[in-house]
Amino acid sequence: MAKPKLTMAIYHYDRHIPFFDGTVVPDGVDLAVLEVGQSSPLRHGADRHQRMLQKGEFDICELSLSSYLMAKSRRMPFTAIPVFPRRLFSPSQMWVHVGAGIKSPTDLIGKKVGLITYQTTLSVLAKGDLQSKYGVPWRKIQWIVAKEETVPFKPQEGVIIQLVPPGKKIEALLENGEIDALMMPHPPRSVARGSDKISRLFADAKQEDIRYFLKNGFYPIMHVVAFKDGLLESHPWLAQSVMGAFEQAKEACKHYYDDSNWSRLAWGRHLFEEESRILGEDPWPYGVRKNRANLERFMEYSMDQGLMERKLTVEELFAPTMHDT
Repeated sequence: MAKPKLTMAIYHYDRHIPFFDGTVVPDGVDLAVLEVGQSSPLRHGADRHQRMLQKGEFDICELSLSSYLMAKSRRMPFTAIPVFPRRLFSPSQMWVHVGAGIKSPTDLIGKKVGLITYQTTLSVLAKGDLQSKYGVPWRKIQWIVAKEETVPFKPQEGVIIQLVPPGKKIEALLENGEIDALMMPHPPRSVARGSDKISRLFADAKQEDIRYFLKNGFYPIMHVVAFKDGLLESHPWLAQSVMGAFEQAKEACKHYYDDSNWSRLAWGRHLFEEESRILGEDPWPYGVRKNRANLERFMEYSMDQGLMERKLTVEELFAPTMHDT
């Protein structure tokens, strides 16, 4: 029997290198692995999430957890496996203009705060964490978004969401002081250029991330891996095959750091060892059991923010063959 020919769109993280160099190949499938960016003009095109959810352009795709939950709650034809290729802590992704007088999270109340989109996973996590962890009611913040939403939704009454004016960039608004803070999944470009007008909200963001992990017991999920529904209906074995390949790739990635010079970071190996001591041997677990609390809390945030149309169980998110993982 001929192997099904499929496309998989993922990004070029270290944990995905085995897919791109051919050392890991899922069993039983002829898979074309595509390097596709998510929200900026990166290699081989961009807007991976939109291209999957709006056009069904790929067979398998690394997707925003938030947008996937919105799609699933609206019964759109996609189903994930419990593989989570991107994770971030929210405290390290909170940036402020140094002249805005923001010294603590509560100073954000009433301020203008930028997001990539309202539904971007980091945006949902940051809003939820501000309220549940720092006592900041996210509804009392004015939200400025950089682009249109991937999955359309109706904002809750009283929630202020404004689109960046035409011709302006969200990061420039922060540097110029036109917004007070910015929460996004990567540092503002001006930070890399050495701008003295932007700083992190938390003076020691790494320690804040560590406190977050020690309290909650997990590294927050940003992305899932999702299939078009028809594929898993006709080839239910694909879920296990692809998940097994991601497990192999993650294990191979871990051993890259056996070589102290594998990374360009001079102390990359030291950082690897430090992370293992603090976060444990595997802060990137796959499967349902080890990620249930992580997913349930995020779904609570999504419901509270008016994004999911109906409440889902963790099992409803994943292919039936994955429920016992």
